[in-house]
Amino acid sequence: QVQLVESGGGLVQPGGSLRLSCAASGTIFSIMDMGWYRRAPGKQRELVASITSGGSTNYADSVKGRFTISRDNAKRTVYLQMNSLEPEDTAVYYCAARPAVLQSYKYWGQGTQVTVSS
Repeated sequence: QVQLVESGGGLVQPGGSLRLSCAASGTIFSIMDMGWYRRAPGKQRELVASITSGGSTNYADSVKGRFTISRDNAKRTVYLQMNSLEPEDTAVYYCAARPAVLQSYKYWGQGTQVTVSS
């Protein structure tokens, strides 16, 4: 059974930073593509950033230059470093995983709340 557990969310002022972590278990982490999604109130879920098993990354235009996704295969963990946070970044952030051969993410975490407010 694959489990993904996010941590690191919280309340931060505009311009501040947070680092989200997602710890994986029950799978061969190194062969999984990983992603971070978010869902803001009243909006559809969107893919924020992704990283392949080989380390290639992709970002939504809204976070390019501010967010960085990375992975530590030895720790079975994927990270999302979020800098220069804006109120529009307020959302529940979800970690997702898929075997590289699949098109869609198959496994999901429970989500962590990020609130950007003064």
